[in-house]
Amino acid sequence: MTPFDQIPLGTRPQGRWAVTAQWVLADMPAGRRLIPYGEVVVEGNSVIHVGSRFEGDVAARFDLGNALIAPGFVDLDALSDLDTTLLAFDNWPSKAKGRVWPRSYVDRGPYEMYEPDELEFQKKFAFAQLLLNGITSAAPIASLFYRAWGETVAEFDAAAKAAEEMGLRVWLGPAYRSGGMVVETDGSLTAEFDEARGLQGLEQAIGFASRHAGGDLVRPMLAPDRVETCTETLLRRTMAAAEELDCPVRLHMAQGEMERDTVKALHGATAPQWLDGIGALGPRLLAPHATVATDDDLRRYADNGVSVVHCPLVSARHGGALRSFAGLRRKKVRVAMGTDTAPPDMVLNMAVGVMMCRTVDNDIAACTAADFMNAATLEGGAALGRDDIGVLRAGGKADFAVFDLNDPAMAPTIDPVQTLVLGASGRVTRATVVDGRLSMRDGSVAGIDMAAARRRAQAQFDGLLAKYPERTAGHPPLSEIFPPSYPLAEGAET
Repeated sequence: MTPFDQIPLGTRPQGRWAVTAQWVLADMPAGRRLIPYGEVVVEGNSVIHVGSRFEGDVAARFDLGNALIAPGFVDLDALSDLDTTLLAFDNWPSKAKGRVWPRSYVDRGPYEMYEPDELEFQKKFAFAQLLLNGITSAAPIASLFYRAWGETVAEFDAAAKAAEEMGLRVWLGPAYRSGGMVVETDGSLTAEFDEARGLQGLEQAIGFASRHAGGDLVRPMLAPDRVETCTETLLRRTMAAAEELDCPVRLHMAQGEMERDTVKALHGATAPQWLDGIGALGPRLLAPHATVATDDDLRRYADNGVSVVHCPLVSARHGGALRSFAGLRRKKVRVAMGTDTAPPDMVLNMAVGVMMCRTVDNDIAACTAADFMNAATLEGGAALGRDDIGVLRAGGKADFAVFDLNDPAMAPTIDPVQTLVLGASGRVTRATVVDGRLSMRDGSVAGIDMAAARRRAQAQFDGLLAKYPERTAGHPPLSEIFPPSYPLAEGAET
């Protein structure tokens, strides 16, 4: 019998195979249950048994010891670039840090700050990081701040190929927009639009989606970038196209003051109010982050079946919070999860989410680790209209993660889910299986040399940083845009 640590990455063990562990988190007819000394049996790309020891024949059985086998995470705002948002957390305001284009940069003509091969690489590197963290299904997102305008079909064709090769279930679609924010010479912000360019981006996205409709690992998604960068025509046509393509739409809204103020000035309403008025709210809509959503906004979400994508870590880093996870659930708003930052650590996101919810509600009983585990798995699948992902049950897809409960940095296990969510991080992810294939094991990912990729990612990121002065208002030197946390020692060089 081949030991688990010798199964070739990217492959399925031959025949029907089983994995056993100290704990299995299973979805059973009576609900979600923990199974001590449980077993998962896989055939092809599906699970055929979850429970106690399987009595049928298996070609191989792998005992993973003191571990938790759980449904793979569903990340509906999964970073697919090198996270430029990290540059903003200690460096503010955004318009002075290259996060909003200055008039001088717009006048000279925005351009792609990465070469095509760099755009392809960053998605592959990001996909690998998702797998390292037990994420088996993802709806990728990337910044448009360093782009000429929107994303390209070519880079998403490459992303689809990478997902297939590496073994990651994805919902893909190039982001498009009709406009953007510009910093004027006096420091004020202006929204500028080019609707024809936005509609052209939508048509290209529809073409990409049509080619991937009905796929298995790769499925389409329409991704208008941010609500303040979209026109009514663009959003109406997007929702109509999603109906024809039978695919989800992700649109960032109710996520910050700049968006709130811009949409109010343009349309006299909050973003959810505006979309509801034009018939653009519906169950296909995935809406990160809802941190500035009003009670009226949330009522509209609930009435129209909109799913909020909660990204606790990136929100907390910005000083924001969902108000609150428990409150949205009381209002019957579906809350799924996203990471939207680097590293894409869903375990850490759940931990931060628990703490934020309890703090906002001033109630330790407002939520549980299980509530967030459900949001990161079950609810993500449901938001995509799927009942066979984000679950671990007979008949579901063979998408699961293995978390090491023997990690020496962890405290002794009280309960495997509580210990994982409240006392660990994604670094205890030992293995990730997607579609029955071993996509990640012990820090190695199918189809990529992670050590070499990390070096390339740093070099690529450093090259992007060097271009920040020309796209920052006033064009200050890089040392002023992103000063070090502490002054450099005399004579030191970076």
